[in-house]
Amino acid sequence: MWRYREWLPLADGEAPVTLGEGGTPLLSVPRVGGKHGFQKLRVKDEAVNPTGSFKARGLAVAVTRAARAGAKTLVVPTAGNAGVALSAYAAQAGVRARIYAPASTPAPILAQIRAFGGELVLVDGNIGDCGKAARAFAAETGAVDVSTLREPYRIEGKKTLALELAEQLDWALPDAIVYPTGGGTGLIGMWKAFAELAAAGWVSGSRPRMYTVQAAGCAPVVQAFEAGADACTSWPGPSTIAAGLRVPSPLGDRLMLRALRESGGGAVTVTDPDLAAAARDLQTLEGIDASPEGGAALAGAVALKTKGAIGADENVVLFNTGAGWLYRA
Repeated sequence: MWRYREWLPLADGEAPVTLGEGGTPLLSVPRVGGKHGFQKLRVKDEAVNPTGSFKARGLAVAVTRAARAGAKTLVVPTAGNAGVALSAYAAQAGVRARIYAPASTPAPILAQIRAFGGELVLVDGNIGDCGKAARAFAAETGAVDVSTLREPYRIEGKKTLALELAEQLDWALPDAIVYPTGGGTGLIGMWKAFAELAAAGWVSGSRPRMYTVQAAGCAPVVQAFEAGADACTSWPGPSTIAAGLRVPSPLGDRLMLRALRESGGGAVTVTDPDLAAAARDLQTLEGIDASPEGGAALAGAVALKTKGAIGADENVVLFNTGAGWLYRA
């Protein structure tokens, strides 16, 4: 992704902290599309990133900037994949990483955090409880908190999702993007990048309609969008098998809601059985190792088409944000 270094916060001649993240494939999925009535459906497969998810992009930039500034210890709360990414990139940079994760996080993800040398602390609660613990650790020790939107650089890394997508489509943007949303940095970063590309004259015409997909058991963004609210209300008792969507109080709620409305998009919920079935479709019909969140994107697209929000003949891109193997014990 550092081939876009002029679009990123990198000094002239500076070498980033990198494990080769980005450059993920944009895959046509004709069998899945045919089954569900889409004529032009594609999947951006973030599972092939070095740490198994799109989190590699944001954490690569955040660790690059923090390490250059002299940080010796980084801390993050995680629903899973951000903890894996921070552990790996901290190891690459030679700095310490403290990770706070819910005890309910899938075991393979916790094992990966430990494998990369992250100092893992399990919390009985959700990612909001982990966030409180991480902020307390940062205040006590001086560690740099690299949690979502508490530093400015993870969003910059997520911009590369849109830069790659635009290039892969020869600078003709899709009609709609369907994105599984927990903390929302991917959606926010892409919307920022599309604006920057338009301002630079690299793309023209309408930008994609952005759609967020959340699990029925944790849908604060969908609830706020449907209510016409500018911010989310914390979701009580978040519950879903898609660990990355188990975010009851996303800090980027206002930015997400603004992007959804500015783009003319929307928000939809899907059930755990539906997202699991959709993930299996991607796995068995197309060979894409979809995470539950990737399954949520497909299930959400189907729901949006059923509602008439997305047309069968539109160019639609789904994001598989992580690897399915990270969820299988």
